[in-house]
Amino acid sequence: MPANDVIGDEKLRLYCMCIGDIMTSSARYYADPAVATTFAVRLLEKAGLPQQDAKSMADCLVLADVRGVDTHGLARLPQYLDRVSNGRVKAKPEFKLTQKTPVVAHLDGDNGFGFVVATRAMEEAVKRAEIYGIGMVTVNHSNHFGMAATYVLQALQKNMISLVFTNSAKQMPPFGGKETLLGISPFAAGAPSNNEVPYILDMAPSVVAKGKIRKAARRGESIPLGWALDADGNPTTDANIALNGSMAPIGGPKGSGIAILMDIMSGVLTGAAFGGEVGDQYKDPKPQNVGHCFIAIKPDVFMTAEDFKSRMDALVKRVHGVTPAPGFDEVLFPGEPEHRLERQRRQEGIPYADAEKQMFEDAARTYGVPGLPFSDAPLSLS
Repeated sequence: MPANDVIGDEKLRLYCMCIGDIMTSSARYYADPAVATTFAVRLLEKAGLPQQDAKSMADCLVLADVRGVDTHGLARLPQYLDRVSNGRVKAKPEFKLTQKTPVVAHLDGDNGFGFVVATRAMEEAVKRAEIYGIGMVTVNHSNHFGMAATYVLQALQKNMISLVFTNSAKQMPPFGGKETLLGISPFAAGAPSNNEVPYILDMAPSVVAKGKIRKAARRGESIPLGWALDADGNPTTDANIALNGSMAPIGGPKGSGIAILMDIMSGVLTGAAFGGEVGDQYKDPKPQNVGHCFIAIKPDVFMTAEDFKSRMDALVKRVHGVTPAPGFDEVLFPGEPEHRLERQRRQEGIPYADAEKQMFEDAARTYGVPGLPFSDAPLSLS
């Protein structure tokens, strides 16, 4: 199947299971992504964000939804609104950019929303890479920045290879331990291609992102065994019990090792909180002091951009050309399920469940903005 095809219902279900969009409730309400963005901008402006920052953050949230990463999409907006309304996040931070070398800079996020801070930081990394071939920006005093692939996609728009690191509040024990100490911080990387899909990796060191546990709890759903542990370190299928327990690392010591690397690159190196000190955005009244690290690399330092992207196309085709194993119809490239789903959702709209719909209606009433219009059936968007 070509990468740009819209996928059928059954394949969509399978791909969604891969990336976390398991929507088991029978009712689905579809929203136009552009209208959803406008809705989010209005709410964020009401909460005090400048129009440009509100648009940047809304774009990030809706992008997560259209790519099927619903755990990091608009469903989190009420929680973000609550934090900024309570003064736990600054609506109008004053960033401080410090040049370290021609290719390296540090950004103090001044407790602004991670989406806005991270977008600026990647912009600065890309700016340096365009001149010197590589750019790196470290960040402290930030907050949760949503879907890590957002900033990989930002770099891909400039034909850049990129690496994205972040840390987060403690939610997972180190391998062999019982107490939580490490964040389930996502690592993301990307590389541009020409005619084929780009390489986009966005993974957490845990079996799943904690947002999937929250989504299951919100919808009253159970979770698969192996996703999380209870407070005593025992496996559980109860999403609510898992929220008060810990996440299971992927591959045991491997997932634990990756989580520690994320803390090194994002916390120890940047001057941000680390080693269990990052604030919990759901529980702590204090600023999170999340750290990030962004690296952008210009491929044509080594060869022409066209040569690099042509070689990437060849790699994608070779991956696609591998004979599928039993139970698989095709072999996909990293980021391809999300790529396909994004095309479909930009045509049919973003599906939300009852709980999300009610959440958005409540937020609209609270902040006095027009509600997000929904359709009971897929849309037909050009």
